[in-house]
Amino acid sequence: MQKFQVAVDALIDKSVKKDEAIFQVLKDLIIQSKPIRFNGDGYSEDWVKEAAKRGLTNIKNVPDSLEAYNRPEFKNLLLKLEIFNESEIHGSVEVEYEKFIMKIQIESRVLADMALNHIVPIAIEYQTMLLENVKNMKEVFTAEEFKEFATNRIDLIKEIGMHISAIKTLRKEMIEARKSANVIIDAVGKAKAYDTLVKPYLEEIREHIDKLELIVDDEKWPLPKYRELLFTR
Repeated sequence: MQKFQVAVDALIDKSVKKDEAIFQVLKDLIIQSKPIRFNGDGYSEDWVKEAAKRGLTNIKNVPDSLEAYNRPEFKNLLLKLEIFNESEIHGSVEVEYEKFIMKIQIESRVLADMALNHIVPIAIEYQTMLLENVKNMKEVFTAEEFKEFATNRIDLIKEIGMHISAIKTLRKEMIEARKSANVIIDAVGKAKAYDTLVKPYLEEIREHIDKLELIVDDEKWPLPKYRELLFTR
């Protein structure tokens, strides 16, 4: 910011108007930053390709990004600028690994609890309601009418059952993965285990819960739905 102000002031001293001076300095900065600037979606595949083209590091997970602190070129820079000493670098990185592990632990435990004690029971309740509705329809309608009117509900019942089953299975697998990661003593190895073994389950379970959110009646769903969070004031 100070360099920016100095550059602007230098132009003003040359009788350039303030707004024009700011514009010229910004223009130069935009041109200079072009090699490292990307105006697209940084989460897209386009950025992966662009980063490779520019020869830029594109680390996609926390454990690997923390390892960068121990690379000689980065460590030497921190030491040279006296930002950290050797023990402070080690301690800071160790703390970041522990923070990452704890965050995934908390998220997985909360998700496991919410899935089993909040989402699945409501899904089963709604599924049961649909089953009762189908049974009643069978008593009222002819075979042809029943087939026409009940097919969609039966498909919905099956879909709910599939998501419930998947959530229960993935939840158990996630808990076992967490147990496997917890026996690792080394912080780096433990963090990597949480990243590769536990973290993927968060997304997988969430996908099935999101599908159920679209199916289950609003009045029965125990949590705010996405559209309610986005549009309800």
